[in-house]
Amino acid sequence: MLEIKDLEVSFGGITALKGISLTVNDGEIVTLIGANGAGKTTTLRTVSGLVKPRAGQVLVDGKDVTRLSAQARVKRGLVQVPEGRRVFPQMSVLENLELGAYLRRDKGVAGDLDQVFTRFPRLADRRKQHAGTLSGGEQQMLAIGRALMSRPRILLLDEPSMGLAPLLVQEIFSIVSEINAGGTTVLLVEQNANMALQVADRGYVLETGRIVLAGTAAELTSTDEVKRAYLGG
Repeated sequence: MLEIKDLEVSFGGITALKGISLTVNDGEIVTLIGANGAGKTTTLRTVSGLVKPRAGQVLVDGKDVTRLSAQARVKRGLVQVPEGRRVFPQMSVLENLELGAYLRRDKGVAGDLDQVFTRFPRLADRRKQHAGTLSGGEQQMLAIGRALMSRPRILLLDEPSMGLAPLLVQEIFSIVSEINAGGTTVLLVEQNANMALQVADRGYVLETGRIVLAGTAAELTSTDEVKRAYLGG
């Protein structure tokens, strides 16, 4: 469904991505793990159209979308939940969710809003509350709910567990699994490699702009390099 081919990205003469390639098949959760500065967020921002690559391609369903705007990629079902949530703090929970459906013209928006409130009852209770007053976990739920309002086919998740308490981390990853079980393909960027590999089908390890390991989640979990660097083994 999603394919990245030989992607290169530079910032001010510094090469952030050095020809990486990866695939995400329909219905999978694929995780991209690595240390800070490895290039994980740059990868997602390039896939979603926020960063222009120096070379390489991004393909969705075999069609090249490398030159398409971020808005055009959302229309094709490629939707990102950014690192740090990026909710609109002075707008209500409801208004944030409605913005997720900004490009839609179908009659299913109200039904999808009901589904988001069913999935995240805390958001339903706070629908009129300013998003900036929510807790970190609630803001993460809002960011995911806003993305779901776009009806994504491929959901790009950037560090969904960042800054959250352990119990909330478990809840967020359970939600990611539920979303995937409902038919949404997921590309997950996450520093919490242990949790990411528990929910993922496959994974890639990114180090200083290069993919150094790839395999099923079980294969990566049992790899000595991954155990030492990311799992505390």
